[in-house]
Amino acid sequence: MNATALPSITRAPFGQLPDGRAASLYTLDNGCGLTVCISDFGGIITAIHAPDRDGVRANVTLGHATLAPYLDDRGYLGALIGRHANRIAHGRYLQDGTLVQLDVNDGVNHLHGGRAGLHTVLWQAMPCAKASSARLSLTHLSPDGDQGYPGNLALTVLYELNRANELLIHFRAESDQATPVSLTSHAYFNLAGQGDILDHRLTIGADHYTPVDATLIPTGAIVPVEGTPFDFRTPRAVGQHIGADHPQLAVGGGYDHNFVLRPRPHANATLAARLRDPRSGRMLEMSCTAPGLQFYSGNFLTGGAGQHGYRSGLCLEPQQFPDNPNQPDFPSAMLRPGQVHRSTIAYRFLVQD
Repeated sequence: MNATALPSITRAPFGQLPDGRAASLYTLDNGCGLTVCISDFGGIITAIHAPDRDGVRANVTLGHATLAPYLDDRGYLGALIGRHANRIAHGRYLQDGTLVQLDVNDGVNHLHGGRAGLHTVLWQAMPCAKASSARLSLTHLSPDGDQGYPGNLALTVLYELNRANELLIHFRAESDQATPVSLTSHAYFNLAGQGDILDHRLTIGADHYTPVDATLIPTGAIVPVEGTPFDFRTPRAVGQHIGADHPQLAVGGGYDHNFVLRPRPHANATLAARLRDPRSGRMLEMSCTAPGLQFYSGNFLTGGAGQHGYRSGLCLEPQQFPDNPNQPDFPSAMLRPGQVHRSTIAYRFLVQD
């Protein structure tokens, strides 16, 4: 790898949608040993190749090599998520006295924007390479009534891979009606590039988390992590307490919970989590502007052709709190006309000896 190479971005065919439209795959290369592959279908991150402590590169995210498996992917591998990430109870909420009914696609609940959420959209893509970074801009207009959501929502998502080995995701949204907005990336990470993630050391900057009911809807409580298997304030192996006799771990077969990130002194992305694989030396620092972080330990991954299996990857999803529109004590995610939603996720890839 030429350390003086400039960032670049290339495009290749990625397959055809059932309606005949063609999807593309864009490869962003920062010129410093890190490459990221992103499709305009679903804004999906299909691969991230990063070096270990010996300079050996491996794919550290779960994904597929072709489009076809993504067309019916219930694991949301690498996809952009919205309009509202996570679950909304019974797919409905009251908006200014009016009942809004959303698509119900997870038992009795609404999950990750509905069956045809942003993860199924063929986005308009515009690639750009500069001296400091490779960039891919994705735009989409989600029409009024899309998956039940009110308002025409104009979206822009900018992926930026810079020479500091950071992958930045900038979200921007505007609506002509009040609508809840919680946008995130559903990338699964395995810094070893193989095996499971139980030995990964995880740190989360959260003193509290939100417990859930039997359908993974928050109860409305915000409880301390101290003295529980949810205390990741100092580095802890993911597998250390994942099998503990705790009712919250039993609900989802492991971790699938929203962590309440500590308040930030400013609007910039702030370090929220750190993930380290002791075998390879790879480390990921995740910063964000969101108030919550969903930690999901891959409990429902089932494997299959081209896909990794049970607990072979984990998600760190910055988000507004789940079931936000129905929980008055949670921070509001409502976007109103005249307002602009802006949020950022930053993944920084490092190597530790």
